[in-house]
Amino acid sequence: MISHKVIWLSSICLGILTSVPKFAEHHFNPYEALVNAVITALFAIFIWYYNLATMPAYSSRDVAQGFSPLRLIKSLGVGMVVMFLLACAQQYLLSHLHFGSMMLMIEIRGILVNLTFYMFLHMVQQSYQNQQVGIELERIKMDNLSAQYELLRQQVNPHFLFNSLHTLKYMVETGDQHAGDFILKLSDFYRFTLENRKLDLIRLSEELEILQAYMFLLKARFEEGIDLTLNIEDAHRGSLVPPFTLQLLVENCIKHNVVSLDKPLQIRLYSEGNWLVVENGVQRKRSPESSTGMGLENINQRYLHLLDQKIEIQATDTIFRIKLPVVHENPHR
Repeated sequence: MISHKVIWLSSICLGILTSVPKFAEHHFNPYEALVNAVITALFAIFIWYYNLATMPAYSSRDVAQGFSPLRLIKSLGVGMVVMFLLACAQQYLLSHLHFGSMMLMIEIRGILVNLTFYMFLHMVQQSYQNQQVGIELERIKMDNLSAQYELLRQQVNPHFLFNSLHTLKYMVETGDQHAGDFILKLSDFYRFTLENRKLDLIRLSEELEILQAYMFLLKARFEEGIDLTLNIEDAHRGSLVPPFTLQLLVENCIKHNVVSLDKPLQIRLYSEGNWLVVENGVQRKRSPESSTGMGLENINQRYLHLLDQKIEIQATDTIFRIKLPVVHENPHR
């Protein structure tokens, strides 16, 4: 906490300072000034090391207790004993001085030195402990955020698998001739997703590949009942998004809207300034599906955890629009 160099230099300087008044005396005695400086310096060195040795190690209990009067009283008591012994040594070396007045002066000086050093070390220790508490809180916060994000990321694939198997069940029950192709495409799609599921961010061009593969699976079920229009600026195709964001948004459209040949669901994905927009016409189901809570909220929480940004949701009676912030790659990350 305090280097040996600082301890010795400060103690020597303190000893010299206490001898300065001797230079102003009419009969200046260099020997007396030297003894006085050495005695003070030795006491200062002892007090430094004693207080450092008795200072408790960092713990949450000491942080809660704060200042300890008992340790201060003990330090002052030990310091007075040591100063008395040094005063006896000074009396032996300077026998012409009156011991009573000299001892009182030395004891007062020792108390002041001891008190100053103790309070200084206490402030340094408190500062260090506060830093440690701040570091621990920040570490706990980061661990908590990491755990929350990992949970969010793990929700995506099970959610998609549930919907895909539901679609496959529907196709098998209705005798759809594309069921075999659907199974093969589903296998290819999952191979692709397994390669990207551990990534926090992927390029939008890769996310569009996931979306197009997903749309093939949807087309196998809904045929012309669903349509996706893409109008993405080339500059945005190199930007980044959390994996499966667009796929979840399309799922959200299907969940809450009628999808049929008589009333096709129109979905648009386009660039707008510094946003990616997913927009669909509102044609609400009479009996909407129960929500699992892993759609829009999942996407919003992933953007918050990764980028400290929120998505924007705009809803009217005819249009439902989700705006995603465009994430440009940072070469320093």
